[in-house]
Amino acid sequence: MTVAFQGEPGAYSEAAGQIYAPDATLLPCPSFEDVFGVVESGGAALGILPIENSIGGTIHRNYDLLLAHDPTIVGDLELRVVHSLIALPGTSLAQVRQIYSHPQALAQCDRYLRGLPGVEVVATYDTAGSAKLIKDRQLTDAAAIASERAAAVFGLRVLQTGIQDFADNITRFLVVASRGAEAPTRATNKTTVVFALPNQAGALFKALSVFALRDIDLTKLESRPIPGRPWEYLFYVDLAVGAEDFRCARALAHLAEFAPTLRNLGSYASTLSTRTPTPADPVVAAGEPA
Repeated sequence: MTVAFQGEPGAYSEAAGQIYAPDATLLPCPSFEDVFGVVESGGAALGILPIENSIGGTIHRNYDLLLAHDPTIVGDLELRVVHSLIALPGTSLAQVRQIYSHPQALAQCDRYLRGLPGVEVVATYDTAGSAKLIKDRQLTDAAAIASERAAAVFGLRVLQTGIQDFADNITRFLVVASRGAEAPTRATNKTTVVFALPNQAGALFKALSVFALRDIDLTKLESRPIPGRPWEYLFYVDLAVGAEDFRCARALAHLAEFAPTLRNLGSYASTLSTRTPTPADPVVAAGEPA
């Protein structure tokens, strides 16, 4: 089985894919769009996509792509993310003048970065891709924020690790498959839907009440603008109930009575959290100043 992810080897999405499907072949893709594309074309059985982070918040692009494409969500998982500052062997922290990483990783390390005066922060497409850039260009005055595995993959040195602003830095990933994929055999316990509502007083209250009246817990509510329709919104909702539960079917049927747009993005078995221990404070490599 092949699992597609966005980024270079050593990316956090690759680590999530290894956890979700340990025996799978991991396929790196340049962009999130490419992950959806390769899954839809049959080039990969599954795609794994970050959807939200406990520090940086929502990855809005992937919510938009869930609607632009036609995947089904078949699982999710959480990964504790430990960011490291990595550079070419021989580069010291005092020499670093530029730091490269994905905008989400930079946001998750904001406090650390503000403590480095005179260092330029440069946003890139991927954490592991930033490590690759430093290796390919042999940048002796630059560092990347990425995983320790990315340092190993690209032959870089870890200057500091655990540099994220909070120890509990957790990213949740969605696992997607094509609509024609074989249905999962495990009982489902989570459903994700997206809907639009008329712009009327109390419309959102009425929509959410279909779940409250049936004691269905909402674990996530996210709004996104509807392209081409200014100030109108789509609502993405995670429900703590599977499709087999009659309450879910009844709630969605009720919602469909007044929601002009309603789509079930998937009902799936939600994976328990997968979190590795993280030091409470940054760990400094031997020989480096704090």
